[in-house]
Amino acid sequence: MLFKTLKLIPSLAVAFTMAIMVTGCADDDAEEIAGLCPIVLSTIPVDGDVDVPLDQVISVTFNGELNPKTVNSETYKINGESSLTGAVSYSDMVASFTPETNLLPFTVYTGTVTTGIEDPYGNALQQDYTWSFTTIPEVSLSVSPDASGTVTGAGLFNNESLVTVEATPNPGFEFTNWTIDDVEVSTDASYEFEVDGNMALVANFEITSFTLTVDALNGTVSKAPDQVTYDNGTEVILTATPDTGYEFSSWSGDATGADNPLPVTMDASKTVTANFTLIGVNTFTLTVNAENGTVSKNPDELNYDEGTDVILTANANSGYEFSSWSGDATGNNNPLTITMDADKVITANFTLIPINTFTLTVNAQNGTVTKNPDELNYDEGTDVILTANANSGYEFSSWSGDATGNNNPLTITMDADKVITANFTQVNAGPQGIDLNSAGDFVVLSGSGISNTGVSTYLTGDVGSFPTATITGLDQTNVDGTLYTTASPIVEQAKIDLTTAYNDGQSRTLNAISLPGQLGGLTLAPGLYENSTSTGISGTGPQGILTLNGTANDVWIFKMGSTLVTDPGTSIVLAGGAQAKNIYWIVGTSATLGTNSIFFGNILADISVTLNTGASLDGRLLTRTGSVELDSNIATKP
Repeated sequence: MLFKTLKLIPSLAVAFTMAIMVTGCADDDAEEIAGLCPIVLSTIPVDGDVDVPLDQVISVTFNGELNPKTVNSETYKINGESSLTGAVSYSDMVASFTPETNLLPFTVYTGTVTTGIEDPYGNALQQDYTWSFTTIPEVSLSVSPDASGTVTGAGLFNNESLVTVEATPNPGFEFTNWTIDDVEVSTDASYEFEVDGNMALVANFEITSFTLTVDALNGTVSKAPDQVTYDNGTEVILTATPDTGYEFSSWSGDATGADNPLPVTMDASKTVTANFTLIGVNTFTLTVNAENGTVSKNPDELNYDEGTDVILTANANSGYEFSSWSGDATGNNNPLTITMDADKVITANFTLIPINTFTLTVNAQNGTVTKNPDELNYDEGTDVILTANANSGYEFSSWSGDATGNNNPLTITMDADKVITANFTQVNAGPQGIDLNSAGDFVVLSGSGISNTGVSTYLTGDVGSFPTATITGLDQTNVDGTLYTTASPIVEQAKIDLTTAYNDGQSRTLNAISLPGQLGGLTLAPGLYENSTSTGISGTGPQGILTLNGTANDVWIFKMGSTLVTDPGTSIVLAGGAQAKNIYWIVGTSATLGTNSIFFGNILADISVTLNTGASLDGRLLTRTGSVELDSNIATKP
């Protein structure tokens, strides 16, 4: 393990001392209690933060360990439009609030930790601590009237960001305008606007034209006017002309009655059928009833001439079977042929087929699984679609139990009771790493020379300096790697790659977290941390230790505008599999590691790096312009 220390700037030290004096727990009239009062160091989101994700876990970091029993829903609350329900947890000086449901868009939430918070010695938070933040706004879209068109562009967007929504009319419609609360905001189908809180936009369309479909058997129908489409309100005259031996009887579909010619007003797309009957022949109706199934008629007509044969075919619904005919037909022949010699009413009867049912149990950790359909029991042969949904920080990997493979969604057929597990794996947390390219071959790389004053310095990795190639106090016995003692194009290229990597680190801003000036006593998760001035590690005991907790693939980037300084005897501890190669310290000026301190990560300093006597490093010392100074140190390239 490696450790490091930060020397406080005098003014900060005075402020820190005053904070202890003001918030101290001692009471002249009470028995003295060990330790200091709990103090809130930081929150996520920070006070005044905006555009906070709706699935945000809300956390508070304290200055020391707490009594976990005092961290609960009574001492840690989040309020929005009303009190927010969720799970309160505590670990390693961090109290977390995980909302039961997603936060509401564009809503101000206030967090409160109360004086009921205590440390293991009974010291309490001296006064309630509150802070507020605002969630990200939502842009929602709809159309009017229904089914008149389609819209795209809805979603969650940062407040004051530019968003473009698109409206596309369906056939027979044209776009008119966008409205919010019935107030017109644009007449452009492609509308760009600046997000101002939650915005519910309606795309409005107008009907432009309709179609008229005319069917006829044993006759014809003429239209006046005869057009492909008709404007809204157009009157069309339909005239039915029967074939020889037939006469017009009635209209059906979107028109009724027996008027001929017939005026039809086009206020929607319509289908009209002209019906004709054979002159001098009796016609009859055939009514067919069915429950738990259907019946098809061949031919399928409203009226049948006397003597017409009609074939009835019964089709059972899933889980049923045809059993018999009743009414004006009997027996169980299927299909059944009947002769139309009178009006008839016939019923097809179906019975339930006995069927096996099975249960489906789905397990998931670090994710959820939806079932479609979602039922307690499934009939034999039912297909069920399983969809795995990973929690934040995880991804779906495979199915196990009574299913295998990694298809997602997965369709299974219920032919037995089944137990299926969805497996999820953790994905990298934090930002992407910084590519050092050829600079990564060096454990020490300088811009203006390297000096060593100690007798027991040992370096693992290449060592070089450019353009000033001066190296003093080191020879090949100190270096397990290549020691470049003269100007070399290899070192020159490494310096170019170092500058690229340094600029990459300084330009990172996405999801940046505020980096305190004092890191001792903190446990930090993977992420991008930023401080515009100086930072480091100071203190003794637990307060002189910075813990980085994450997996072997997680990345930490610490970006500071000025210096990085660690006090003597301080250290960094890696937990959960975190690796030094994935830790980057982007230092605005110079870095100094205190005597006998232990440090992890790649230091990319703009000016210089100094390792005081006995300081050790699992990482790299890389400076763009200044020198690297060593004194009996051990540094190993990860």
